[in-house]
Amino acid sequence: MPPYDIHLARPRVADKRGVPPKTRANSAVGGSASALAAPRVVRDDHGSNPAIPDYLEKTYTWAYLCPTSIRLLDRPLVVSAILWGNYRRLLRTVLDELRPGHRVYQPACVYGDFSTEVAKTLGPSGHLDVSDIVPLQVENCRRKLNGAANADVQLWDARERRPESYDVVCCFFLLHEMPAHSRRRTVDALMAAVRPGGKIVFVDYHQPHWAHPLGAVMSAVFHTLEPFAKDLWFEEISSCGGRSDEFTWSKQTFVGGMYQKVVAERRLPA
Repeated sequence: MPPYDIHLARPRVADKRGVPPKTRANSAVGGSASALAAPRVVRDDHGSNPAIPDYLEKTYTWAYLCPTSIRLLDRPLVVSAILWGNYRRLLRTVLDELRPGHRVYQPACVYGDFSTEVAKTLGPSGHLDVSDIVPLQVENCRRKLNGAANADVQLWDARERRPESYDVVCCFFLLHEMPAHSRRRTVDALMAAVRPGGKIVFVDYHQPHWAHPLGAVMSAVFHTLEPFAKDLWFEEISSCGGRSDEFTWSKQTFVGGMYQKVVAERRLPA
């Protein structure tokens, strides 16, 4: 089960404009409680909620559209258990790619403390833009980042091109939740969001070694709950985007091949 990559369907509510107006935090990361202010939350550039793909509602309503599910799943210990105790290790592989002062984009909210750890790593001179297509998840991430003056949370479809460019894009356990056409659109959009010399960091599932003791378990979980996840067992992330030749690609696997980290660095102009 993907605990925290939540590019998901929005709840069916009567008031679809129940997203708070733009606000801006005015305190540094880790600032005092008296200075806390929430990051801004904005809609897409057309001023309306982005359209929701049908596959998201059909597949992930049970995990992400219910407030009770958020309360139960959005806990670091739960995230760690779902990832077989490897959450901190995988988080560190992302943080190792970041530096204070970087401008970073995170396409999809993440259960646990992923976003807060990224914001802390960037420091007051850096900036983190987090987006999600679900108002409920935007609000939840906004709450967790309360007090982070260097972070914004936005309602946005990760398949759409961003108006800004970034030093780093962090795509953490998102792609396995998407069918091929949406996954490729998303990778293309993320490639377009990286400045020359910048990079995209993908962390996601990967096909484990044939003798891995959890291989059969993960196959059963994917068959039951994650109908698109096995695509990443048989398709390289580097083959998903139409602009792959503009990037230099590297890949590491972890835990007997069960997880992968792929870094795509955009080449500087000749």
